[in-house]
Amino acid sequence: MLGPLGVLASGELDLDTPWHLTSQESTGQAPDPSAERGAVVQVYGARIVQWRGAFGIHPWIAVKRAGAQRYTTYQIVGWRARRGGDALVATEAEAPDMLWYGAYPQLLADHRGPQAEAMIGQIESAVAAYPWRGSYRLWPGPNSNTFVAWVARQVPALRLDLPPTAIGKDYLGPTTVVAPAPSGTGWQLSLMGLAGVTVARDEGLELNLLGLGFGIDVDDRGLRLPGLGRLP
Repeated sequence: MLGPLGVLASGELDLDTPWHLTSQESTGQAPDPSAERGAVVQVYGARIVQWRGAFGIHPWIAVKRAGAQRYTTYQIVGWRARRGGDALVATEAEAPDMLWYGAYPQLLADHRGPQAEAMIGQIESAVAAYPWRGSYRLWPGPNSNTFVAWVARQVPALRLDLPPTAIGKDYLGPTTVVAPAPSGTGWQLSLMGLAGVTVARDEGLELNLLGLGFGIDVDDRGLRLPGLGRLP
């Protein structure tokens, strides 16, 4: 718990501003569709609102086909499922890199050109096949991180290395124990997202205990720590 407590003590999180008063402006990380005519695929992750952000992030996927003037973003929103609706939200946007209720998003994956164009159809198919659209649990899953990890497993070319703060990425469902790592470069074993291990080229060695991930990332020469994420 030292990692999440350290994030809270750092003052990085805005614990005072009501969520409906926080900014959602663009951060300038996504290319302008009028200037970037080729296809774009990006994945973002930003700290969750208020104290929960000390533990985890909320991710979303953005795609733009070649010649398109707008992006389509895909994400899971928990309150929709809790009201009995479809938790999957697809939105058209000119700038998908917005602040997530005041939290600055980290760019987790960025693909351009023909490679991105080839992925978009696969991403759309994976989004449509996501099996937990009507259910949501903040911990241990399925949640927004479970969704993005699911899509990444279906589209290995995305090479998405989700940080340990993506709580829920290890949830494989009630009957699945072994699956590819989200990056597609290795494998993971997980028991309902509560305990497990991932061994992969991109993720390195990561242990999951009660949804908190920690390990060693040999490829990036860094540590993976609860609350803190990836550290060099």
